[in-house]
Amino acid sequence: MPKLKTFLVEDSPVIRFNLVAALEDLAPVEIVGFAESASEARHQLDAMLAANGCDLVIIDVFLKDGSGLDVLRQLGGQGVRLRSVVLTNYATPEIRAECLQLGAARVFDKSRDIDALVSYCIDLAAA
Repeated sequence: MPKLKTFLVEDSPVIRFNLVAALEDLAPVEIVGFAESASEARHQLDAMLAANGCDLVIIDVFLKDGSGLDVLRQLGGQGVRLRSVVLTNYATPEIRAECLQLGAARVFDKSRDIDALVSYCIDLAAA
């Protein structure tokens, strides 16, 4: 099964470290980069998309600068067909609806949906 080239938009080093370890251990995922802010994510994703270097973006909503919603808007505004999901501690019905409207394929809650995210990655890699 090919590995999903995955980019993380997450500002917490602890969460990022644990998420990378879990995803690379439990799913066919290769983390190809990360950003801590919306502007950094936009810059890096532009370069990765130009090189076809990314299959999946996992985005947190609240970042050091800007928000994950800004990243989703940018991807959608460019007409990019890059699969993106949101992983947040704030998976309220309103946030979920806005993320899905902005083009996220799924919204996962950090506190209870890590297994679902891993399953999603496995299914996506197998497709």
